[in-house]
Amino acid sequence: MNTSTGARKFLIYAALLLALMTGIARGVWSLTKPAPIKVGILHSLTGTMAISETSVRDATLLAIEEINAAGGVLGQQLEPVVADGCSNWPVFAREAERLITQERVAVVFGCWTSASRKTVRPVFEKHDHLLFYPVQYEGLEHSPNIVYTGAAPNQQITPAVKWSFDHLGRRFFLVGSDYVFPRVANAIIRAQVVALGGEIVGEEYLSLGSLSAEKVAGEIVQAHPDVVLNTINGDSNAAFFKALREAGITPKAIPTVSFSIAENELRQFPPELMMAGDYAVWNYFQSVDSAENNRFVAAFRARFGRDRVTNDPMEAAYFGVHLWAQAVGIAGTTQVTAVRQSLGGLSLAAPEGIVTIDAATQHTWKTVRIGRIRPDSQFDIVWSSTNPIRPLPYPSFRSEAEWDALLKNLQDRWGGAWAQPVKP
Repeated sequence: MNTSTGARKFLIYAALLLALMTGIARGVWSLTKPAPIKVGILHSLTGTMAISETSVRDATLLAIEEINAAGGVLGQQLEPVVADGCSNWPVFAREAERLITQERVAVVFGCWTSASRKTVRPVFEKHDHLLFYPVQYEGLEHSPNIVYTGAAPNQQITPAVKWSFDHLGRRFFLVGSDYVFPRVANAIIRAQVVALGGEIVGEEYLSLGSLSAEKVAGEIVQAHPDVVLNTINGDSNAAFFKALREAGITPKAIPTVSFSIAENELRQFPPELMMAGDYAVWNYFQSVDSAENNRFVAAFRARFGRDRVTNDPMEAAYFGVHLWAQAVGIAGTTQVTAVRQSLGGLSLAAPEGIVTIDAATQHTWKTVRIGRIRPDSQFDIVWSSTNPIRPLPYPSFRSEAEWDALLKNLQDRWGGAWAQPVKP
């Protein structure tokens, strides 16, 4: 065998050996690579609430992707498992059970309506699991298995009533969807208006998903209030404002202050609804001027499209994921009890400003903002609290027992559910 032939054989053997060793190394690496941490996302992607909840899912996914790009949590990537609640409360409960017991997620981020949250709450408490809930709500609740990143009543409802009384008038008409949040919110509002010396001139409700609001609009015309306080949720809002405009009610004539309409809903409304001049009350608007918010808006648009907008529940969902990841890092585990202990007092520079988890209630300290709708469907912020406000889930003018009795009466009225059943 000449030298050149031997050299060629040596090179072939070396190449084969290198390929073998590389394959073994890859196999060992795949066996030792940390498994991803599954996290659940549970929102309505179909049905009447999809108009609001689909974008909250997107903001949640953005936060997960950012965390993964930074190395994940505890050296592991996060794997989102997305479930559709279908705007149906029993479906929410079934999907929560599936995410916890079958998918074995470490945490769930989700729900919008209080009917969905109250329906899944027993599931999370039964399994001692953890839900991050990102939407303002009526209060009257605190659970060790829920972290509330949206507003409590004193961080949205009561400041809105006081500001409206001071700036828009003393005669109020209340309209809402017929489920637990609007019913309780309006009980809070009614008591506050009376205490201020104002007057409630009407109160009406639409079934969730209702696309007919002419009767309510007619009653508002007859009552001629100074301001309408609106707790309608989902795509029924488009029907409501269409009926108002057809009845001649404009923002200039009788302004509406909404509690569940934000930038995302506005961009989907037809231009003839003429929303400019009406108001909404939240903790976050896309127009908040801060470095953190500018980064959030830019990142969301880069990921989901330049025409997309951000809003309050999206932002609360987004920072909720980051807070959970931060708590897991502190705890050194995804185990619920340890994460819960790490969350108490935890703060974050969120797009809305500094937020802090209140250790006593697992609600969030938040800044309150009132915005006036612009022609471009964004908001001019016309009022803001000076500092983040401590969350108070139970308004103090009734005892917790009295509030619980109100909730039980509503649930009994609805046959054990948390919303008026929709007529077929």
